[in-house]
Amino acid sequence: MSAPGLVRRNLRDRRFQLLAAALALVALTFVARPLPLTRNGVEILAVLDITGSMNVRDYVGADGKPASRLETAKAALRELVTSLPCGSRVALGLFTERRPFLLFTPIEICADFAPLDGALSALDWRMAWEGDSRISAGLFRSVEMAASLGTDLVFITDGQEAPPLPSTGGPTFDGKPGAVRGLIVGAGAYALSPIPRYNDRGRETGFYGSGDVQQENRFGPPPADAESREGYNPRNAPFGAAAASGTEHLSSVREPYLKTLAQATGLTYAHLDGPAGLGPALVRAATPRPLPGSLDLRPVFGGIALALILAVFAAPLFGAGRFVLVKKV
Repeated sequence: MSAPGLVRRNLRDRRFQLLAAALALVALTFVARPLPLTRNGVEILAVLDITGSMNVRDYVGADGKPASRLETAKAALRELVTSLPCGSRVALGLFTERRPFLLFTPIEICADFAPLDGALSALDWRMAWEGDSRISAGLFRSVEMAASLGTDLVFITDGQEAPPLPSTGGPTFDGKPGAVRGLIVGAGAYALSPIPRYNDRGRETGFYGSGDVQQENRFGPPPADAESREGYNPRNAPFGAAAASGTEHLSSVREPYLKTLAQATGLTYAHLDGPAGLGPALVRAATPRPLPGSLDLRPVFGGIALALILAVFAAPLFGAGRFVLVKKV
């Protein structure tokens, strides 16, 4: 066969065409430039409730064992951070007693992923500085903190006030509803569960009983049914003479209460069903923030070129013919 005929035959060969295409793609990796693009990210302040009721184990962990609300919330925040686009920024805070404490101001989640992930992993209930849990006060101050940082808010709590709210209710929100966007995330199951109890060394010693916690807030005016209680005296026993009873030593997510707080502040309520699922809820509730970015196509070109080369060399395994590179005698 003549040389021109041999060339034409090789040009028609399918594997030769694949190798030529792979060579062209490899060449493109040296000259291609990233494509500019804009995508939406978020800037959030994540505040996590670390009070005692967050130690209730009413979730199931990845290993199939019971997991606490706190550990599940930490896993949800880590999953949320990994699902956000680069350029998004996250600040982290803790809540206990009646106020949040800011651990660090917003940082970029990709460039600073290691310290952010390390901080989330290290969160522990032992960091709490007080045992009370005044949810509404902590939430309202978290809203103020998010406004000062210029971020949206993710506030994760089970909603259990300790001590319980008085009959007149909790504090009112003085800010503008909706000025700060974001989520109130309700942590915990809907059924009541016992609250673990720990000693001074942080070792679990059992669960709280009905006599270990305050069952009723007896500050301020008495409730409407006070006159019907045993031993009621408007001066000496305005709440009745009997000891208060209730289920404050048990815990569940206080969803109706949290929805009321969400309505008052203009935030969106979402239940924490597990480590996954916060990302879509946050995207719907948060403020879209355009992020300048780029799309590098060189890895795509290189990957396709590698696939074509592998296809050529795998062809003999499937009965394909060989290249005609020399003239047959």
